[in-house]
Amino acid sequence: METSLADLCVALSEAVRRVGREEVMPRYLKVAHAHKLDGSVFTEADLVAQQALIRRLQAIAAVPVLAEEQTEAEQEAIWELASETGLWCVDPIDGTTNFVSGLPFFAISAALIRAGRPVLGVVYDPAADELFAAWAGGGATLNGVALPLRSPPPELSRCVAGIDFKRLSRDLAVHLVAHPPYASQRNLGASALDWCYLAAGRLHFYLHGGQKVWDYAAGWLILTEAGGQAETLQGLPFWQGSPWTCSVRACLTPSLQTQLRGWMRSAAGG
Repeated sequence: METSLADLCVALSEAVRRVGREEVMPRYLKVAHAHKLDGSVFTEADLVAQQALIRRLQAIAAVPVLAEEQTEAEQEAIWELASETGLWCVDPIDGTTNFVSGLPFFAISAALIRAGRPVLGVVYDPAADELFAAWAGGGATLNGVALPLRSPPPELSRCVAGIDFKRLSRDLAVHLVAHPPYASQRNLGASALDWCYLAAGRLHFYLHGGQKVWDYAAGWLILTEAGGQAETLQGLPFWQGSPWTCSVRACLTPSLQTQLRGWMRSAAGG
């Protein structure tokens, strides 16, 4: 008999929590870091946590694991061969720059993907001991409490926005600064947690110019199960394009998504 998604979520939550407590937090502020070819930061903690996740996740469901610290060739091969039949997708430490800088905003992200879409996702912030979880059709929770925790304001102009300016086009970034449609803005530096903060109602909309599948797989599911919506910056269906360069326009409510689309059309002169 196949294990239910609810039962898999319990097992995944425990596995991710243990990796956070046993492998990640004991190394917080205690490991050296280096830079990958793309300029991003990685540490020994990323590699150790990734190895521990692979062991634990394959004990839950024996499918391939696509992880951030693999080579691009490995990642692409796993996605092509296993996306339809099932794979785990993990980021052992999302927000590594925060991790090495002493900023307590980083997370472990893990999702089970079947037929090219997440059906189970967990994002764990070990510094705050906050675990966000969702499975397809099962709703989303934070430490067992249903999301969202609070409702967003009805008007875009009263919202708190999560925006990664660095990866947006120059024209859009300048327009957001010169004519902000929001009340306040944050850029917290850990994509998986940004999605979860949106799902919780701590942020109200989210813009990002390009993420890879381990940045968004679990967070997208948690947001959509909390009632939120996501599409690309161009307004295309979120999962339509490449898993390696997906832009994000996401809101916690359909009304805010409609308002944000309209503002962006106006900003583009359309």
